[in-house]
Amino acid sequence: MTQSCDILISGGGIAGLTAAAAFGTAGFKVICVDPAPRITDGNAKGADLRSTAMLQPARALLARAGVWEALAPHAAALQVMRIIDAGGEVAEPRVTKEFDASDISDEPFGWNFPNWLLIRELVARLEALETVDFRPGVGTTRLFTRTGSAKVSLSEGGPVTARLVIAADGRGSPMRTAAGIGVHTKRYGQKAMVFAVTHPVPHDNVSTEIHRTGGPFTLVPLPDRDGMPCSAVVWMDDGRATMDRMALDAQAFEAAASDRSCHHFGPLTLVSDRQVWPIITQHADRLSAERVALIAEAAHVMPPIGAQGLNMSLTDIATLLDLAEARREGLGDAQMLEAYHKARHSDVRMRVQGIDLLNRASQAQAPLARDARAAGLNALYSAAPVRKILMQMGLGMR
Repeated sequence: MTQSCDILISGGGIAGLTAAAAFGTAGFKVICVDPAPRITDGNAKGADLRSTAMLQPARALLARAGVWEALAPHAAALQVMRIIDAGGEVAEPRVTKEFDASDISDEPFGWNFPNWLLIRELVARLEALETVDFRPGVGTTRLFTRTGSAKVSLSEGGPVTARLVIAADGRGSPMRTAAGIGVHTKRYGQKAMVFAVTHPVPHDNVSTEIHRTGGPFTLVPLPDRDGMPCSAVVWMDDGRATMDRMALDAQAFEAAASDRSCHHFGPLTLVSDRQVWPIITQHADRLSAERVALIAEAAHVMPPIGAQGLNMSLTDIATLLDLAEARREGLGDAQMLEAYHKARHSDVRMRVQGIDLLNRASQAQAPLARDARAAGLNALYSAAPVRKILMQMGLGMR
């Protein structure tokens, strides 16, 4: 038996769940599916131990989705972005620059949350919405579109007819493939290791990114844990070196991580499991097809630098939501989806290319290249107008 809805969302990660909450809160009838169960306990096996910095524009969308009030008590504010170049022969800071949100705003740059907690609060929001039918453990299998609607087959249950299909189903998006949209992919030979640590020196709501050869080592503030300052860490490096570190016991790993952090916050103590993610850059040729819109990693993937990834995804959702609310009768039609593509495509391409350049610079091994990276950081920071423009662009304000 065929079911019908306004919007079928393929993918129940943070972006897909946020889209379901946002469109459901706006009164659209939504079905959201994902083949994997959602893990909402940070101590459970398989929990997503990464964290996400929600930048200023993201809060407005989370409020529209009815979830910000539940998230706010768990937020760790990001007031300052500190960048350290430690790319000399000795692992110690050569250039340290701080970008303070007070230079451009009365608010912090953003707020950091553990991913498993975001998932927990988003799932709770969907359970409270009569307009949303969330089906974990169910995936999409086939897509058939025509001018007036799309028909999507599911791995369990009958097919669904929808006016709009939102593909939020990851970098290997089945719906993107079914819609015939191609992608361009770059690989760096890097992996990102994510974990959480405590440390004796307070982070003071400063996100710290330390550059040496191989990729940045980033510590992002989290709420205190067991009375100690706590940070989420993303350690990007050569893939083989990363996997070698995964094999270290906790004590040896803590020593290696503390050395890589230049002991900036003192010795680091591991307080979570370690997880590894491949680093690629990828962007779709188009962000829409007949009755289909791509968001999040179905549309764009980039290295975790500057908190751009998920925040771009939330901008995708906000743009699509604005278009849908402006002309509900035209939900999912060619005019709406072409407007979505035009509104997002150039910004996505610019940010993907910018993060690609930053990541390649972070991998620099030759002394001259490392020196050029340090000099570039110093020059960008020293020009106040340029510094403010970069901060505004990072937040998506320009």
